[in-house]
Amino acid sequence: MGDSPGIESNICASIPVSNRILAGDDYSKCWRGIANESQRRSAAALFLVAICLAVSACHQGTKQNVQPKISFTQVPEWNTGDREEGDVIEGTVAGARRGQQMVLYSKCGGLWWLQPLLSSPFTSIFPDNAWRNEVHLGTQYAALLVDSSYHPAPVLRELPGRGGVVAQVAIARGQEKSSSFFIDFSSFRWRVRFKPSDRGGTSNPYNPDNVYTDEAGALHLQIVKRGQRWTCSEVKLTRSLGYGTYSFTVEDTSRLDPSVVLEMYTWDYSTDEQNNREFDINISRWGDPDNKNSEFTLQPTFLPSNVSRFNVPAGRLKYTMIWEPARLTMTTSRADAPPGAPAISKRVFTWEVPTPGSESVRMAFFVYWQGKRGVSGLRDRAEIVVDRFEFLP
Repeated sequence: MGDSPGIESNICASIPVSNRILAGDDYSKCWRGIANESQRRSAAALFLVAICLAVSACHQGTKQNVQPKISFTQVPEWNTGDREEGDVIEGTVAGARRGQQMVLYSKCGGLWWLQPLLSSPFTSIFPDNAWRNEVHLGTQYAALLVDSSYHPAPVLRELPGRGGVVAQVAIARGQEKSSSFFIDFSSFRWRVRFKPSDRGGTSNPYNPDNVYTDEAGALHLQIVKRGQRWTCSEVKLTRSLGYGTYSFTVEDTSRLDPSVVLEMYTWDYSTDEQNNREFDINISRWGDPDNKNSEFTLQPTFLPSNVSRFNVPAGRLKYTMIWEPARLTMTTSRADAPPGAPAISKRVFTWEVPTPGSESVRMAFFVYWQGKRGVSGLRDRAEIVVDRFEFLP
């Protein structure tokens, strides 16, 4: 009967589009049956579309079947003791959808306890897919990837399984030894920073070797050049103390380089609400020798009423923060001043004073970098000595 184009076209039409890329012999017949160049071009275009649709369908099917994956990069120690002690937990998540968050639990006494607080039950996922927070110590730690509609229970006997609004669940046993660094000072346990921080106008590196206590029990914080970079110091309490009186007795700071900062402050790792519950006592001239050398601040500092700058004299001084409901009082006084002696400086804040959460008090000693070029006038290593930290509830 010969090679009739009409007959061969009917053969082509009988092959499903999804199968044509696999029906090689039959499709070759179809191609040979197309008589003119115009028809061949049209057929080639349809052939490419079919391939694209098939590949796209396969890709979408694969994507839908991929389960999220939670990984831990830092896990606190295994501990059955003081539930008030805390440490950093962090990790990454792959395959999270927009709007999903992490929910963390610590296991203690056979129960899973929501972390870090009932009022702060969610942990955000950063743009680089990392997550981190602080949790109370336990024997095991759990991370749940959940939808925004999930309502975490404060205490659980068993963790929920994967499904519904719970996209994934991961559990890690507490480490035999934490990867954090700790130091004991003034009868409190402090975690020593070892990761960079952007305080000071740039990403300052921190080194635990810059922190130590001497034979008298005083805490030393140093800024030391290691390689080609200045490395800084920071410590934070491993527990939240809440309302009360915080005081720091510090040796003479009058000769500090203008480009360094000693900061005594509170910070809540778990939330950005209430400006991370931050208020500060800063000892620094912020790079300008003509500036006053100290300040009291309550965040946010773009409000002029939240910053009080002053000069402190040479000698051993005591810095105090009295945190009460709707009231924050900061003072500087001589460390050996008799009771009732007037303060060197004092400021009372009564507007938008934060309420307690999971904040902790911290001390940081770092380099201040000026301008967009990140210029620092620091030439020599620096050191401060904190003789004592006290807290009265």
